[in-house]
Amino acid sequence: MSTQQESPAVAIARAHVEAWSKHDFDSARSLLADDVKVTATSSNPALPQTDLTGADNYMAGLIAYAQPIVPGSVRILASTGDERNALLTMTMTMAGGPFGAGATAPCARLYVLDDDNKIKTEQVIFYVAGL
Repeated sequence: MSTQQESPAVAIARAHVEAWSKHDFDSARSLLADDVKVTATSSNPALPQTDLTGADNYMAGLIAYAQPIVPGSVRILASTGDERNALLTMTMTMAGGPFGAGATAPCARLYVLDDDNKIKTEQVIFYVAGL
């Protein structure tokens, strides 16, 4: 299978990011498998490590993460994927939270979809300078 910038998995990953970045959490939730698993990490020990399973746990963490994002600041820098896998790199500006007000928070997000085209797995890596 070839990878492409606008593959089916990339389209779903982009829709998910667009939904939560606009605080449309119902739409973001609708793209998740019930047993979704998310891990998030950073080399910076000041940032919390995340390892959650289940859509309800995922959404609680996502809402806490997305609330302090400056509205309209999320930018997808690059994307690639195929029918089941997607990788997005993006950046955003934070208004607060563990990153701090005004911090630029680049990240990479790796997605795997299930047979129903729902997000089954998401792995997130953050980089925040100066923390």
